[in-house]
Amino acid sequence: TIAILTTIGIVVSMLSETIRFSTMYPFADFLFGLTWAPTFQGNSQLGLLPLLWGTFYISFVAMIVAVPTGLFTAIYLAEYASPRVRSVVKPLIEVIAGIPTVVFGLFALVTVGPFLREYIAEPTGLGTSGSSVMTAGIVIGILNVPFISSLADDIMNSVPQSLRDGSYGLGATKSETVRQVILPAALPGIVGAILLAASRAIGETMIVTMGAGASAKLDLNPFEAMTTITVKIVSQLTGDLEFNSAETLVAFALGITLFVITLGLNIFALWVVRRYREQYE
Repeated sequence: TIAILTTIGIVVSMLSETIRFSTMYPFADFLFGLTWAPTFQGNSQLGLLPLLWGTFYISFVAMIVAVPTGLFTAIYLAEYASPRVRSVVKPLIEVIAGIPTVVFGLFALVTVGPFLREYIAEPTGLGTSGSSVMTAGIVIGILNVPFISSLADDIMNSVPQSLRDGSYGLGATKSETVRQVILPAALPGIVGAILLAASRAIGETMIVTMGAGASAKLDLNPFEAMTTITVKIVSQLTGDLEFNSAETLVAFALGITLFVITLGLNIFALWVVRRYREQYE
C-alpha cells in the first residue's frame, strides 16, 4: 500500500506542476521545440527534443558498452570459470557498483575524456573537447556492467541442472548449451537486468554533468558535448529563478517525461518476456 500510494503521490505532484507549466508556456512548443535556451528575463525557448536526444544518445552508448560486457562476464562466471576464479572475480566486479557516481564523474573528466580527445577526436577531426557523448556513455556503461553481470549470473545459475544435462546428453557442446538452452531459459531475468541498467543510464546525472557537458543540441557527432533531461532538471531547480516561473516548472514537465519513458521500458520488457514464454512453452 505504501509503495502504491508513493507512486500515486509522485505522479500527482508532477502532473499538477506540469499543468501549471502548461498554462505559462505552450506545451506543444515544449514537446516539439528544437531549441533549449532558458533565460532569466523570460522569453525562454524550452524545447524538449535536444534534451531527449542527448538522453537517448548517451544511454545508447552506455548500453552498447554495458550489455555485451556484462552478459559475456555473466556467461563466463556462470558456465566457464572455476570456483576459485569465480570467488575472486565476482566480488571484484561487484565492487564497482559501490563506487559513488561522483568518482566515476571524476574518472570521466580526468582520464576518459582527455584520452578520447587526444587519441580519437582530435586526430580524426571530430572534436576538440574532452566532454562528449562518448565520454559519458563509456563511463556509464562501465558503471552498469556489475548490474547486468551480477543479475544475469544469478539468473543463469538458477536454471535447473537437468536442462544442462539433457542438452549434453543430446550431444550439444557447452557453447551450444549456453546459446540454445541457458540463455533462453534465463531470458526474463536478463531482460530485467538490461532494463535496470537502461533505467540507471537514463537517470544518471553526475557522470553526464562532468563527462558530457551541459550543451543541449541535436547532433550526430558522438565526440560533441551534450546533456540529458536529468541534468537540466537539476539546473532548473537550483538556479535563482522564482518557483512559479515557467523556467523552473519546466523541471516537472521533464520529470513526467522521464516517468513516461521508464514506464514504456517496463511495458516493452513485459511484452518481450511474455512473447518468449509462449515460444518456450
